[in-house]
Amino acid sequence: MELKVTTLEGKEAGSVQLSDAIFGLEPREDIIARCVQWQLNKRQAGTHKAKGRAEIWRTGKKMYKQKGTGGARHGSARVPQFRGGGRAFGPVVRSHATDLPKKVRALALKHALSAKAKDGNLVVIDKAALEAAKTKALLGHFSGLGLTNALIIDGAELNNGFAAAARNIPNMDVLPIQGINVYDILRRQKLVLTKAAIDALEARFK
Repeated sequence: MELKVTTLEGKEAGSVQLSDAIFGLEPREDIIARCVQWQLNKRQAGTHKAKGRAEIWRTGKKMYKQKGTGGARHGSARVPQFRGGGRAFGPVVRSHATDLPKKVRALALKHALSAKAKDGNLVVIDKAALEAAKTKALLGHFSGLGLTNALIIDGAELNNGFAAAARNIPNMDVLPIQGINVYDILRRQKLVLTKAAIDALEARFK
């Protein structure tokens, strides 16, 4: 697959040949969905907590005698039946993370990249660099390229000026190649890759 390469200013900068093994697959929604679910489960905090009957500070004295009251047999005021008692089967602090094989994760990333390429939402630029960290100047470049909602992936090191200028622009994310992931690719309309990012991806999946 061959794509045109442009500069940030919108000028042509040649073309690049993309690997069909990474960008030319037929996207499978089930594999992508599994990876997204894995990511969202993994990042869930799991800090929810309710007090059980053992954690309630309340007397454990038997409330009334066992027999002859006409009411139910109770032995503690901490039980869930009473107002102020412990919660039965309440949430506890735990990890929501699930397992997903590394090969499935890698395949899902390839399918997400292929889906963007197939839909025509993949843009290749020669480099993501600005001399001065000016948000207004970067907004002008983005509007020239037709980008309003995009994920920009650069090489291993981000350009400080570019990253700082893009930080305050809504719906625009900038990540180094190490941070590329299925969820962030799907949540933005366009995927913008630099030449360095493509080289790193092809080296990773070699």
